[in-house]
Amino acid sequence: MVGDKLAAAGATVTRILTVPDEESIIADAVARYHDAFDAVIVTGGIGGTPDDVTKAGVARAFDCPLVVPDEVRAQLKTKAEQFAADNPEMVSRYDMDLDLDAWASVPEAGHALLTDESFAAGCVVDGVYVFPGIPDELKAMYRTVADEFDGDRTTETIHTPAPEGALVGAVTDAREQFDVAVGSYPRTGEQPGRVKVTGDDPGTVADATAWLRDRIETE
Repeated sequence: MVGDKLAAAGATVTRILTVPDEESIIADAVARYHDAFDAVIVTGGIGGTPDDVTKAGVARAFDCPLVVPDEVRAQLKTKAEQFAADNPEMVSRYDMDLDLDAWASVPEAGHALLTDESFAAGCVVDGVYVFPGIPDELKAMYRTVADEFDGDRTTETIHTPAPEGALVGAVTDAREQFDVAVGSYPRTGEQPGRVKVTGDDPGTVADATAWLRDRIETE
């Protein structure tokens, strides 16, 4: 399903892997394939039940904790309240214990993906995309980032020893001045922090990258 969409966008699907719901195995696979490929897609296991450990595995791969962004939790709380209002008989009949923090959590090094179709938050962490496993929810969340898989897009990466907090101003200004996407990712273990610049026009990406190199500490 996603493979067909990726191929149509000009991307090449190199490998498909099935892993169990075990945090350490997910973390190992994500770390290995993140280093080998431009992008990794992980589907399923992002809800709030005990065996939903995908986001924890991805966080472990990037040596960062899971966090609960306030705005994500607030959106899911509103969605849960609306569900309860629309389904009073179901809510009164069943003991529905929703752990909002589990549903809203994302790796600290990434950012959340939210859709109307999915209750759980997906996420993106430095080229690793985490989606729901339910087909309709997966399709909806993929659509929010589909343009990032255009085979004609160009990406450049800047390595920096600076903490992520010191990059906010430059990253924000670059997004405003150039027609590019700019993401910053913190140091993980011995790996330096990274600023990734992505866009459709190679010249614009090169200009934005050069502009950023003049404004942030590089390695």
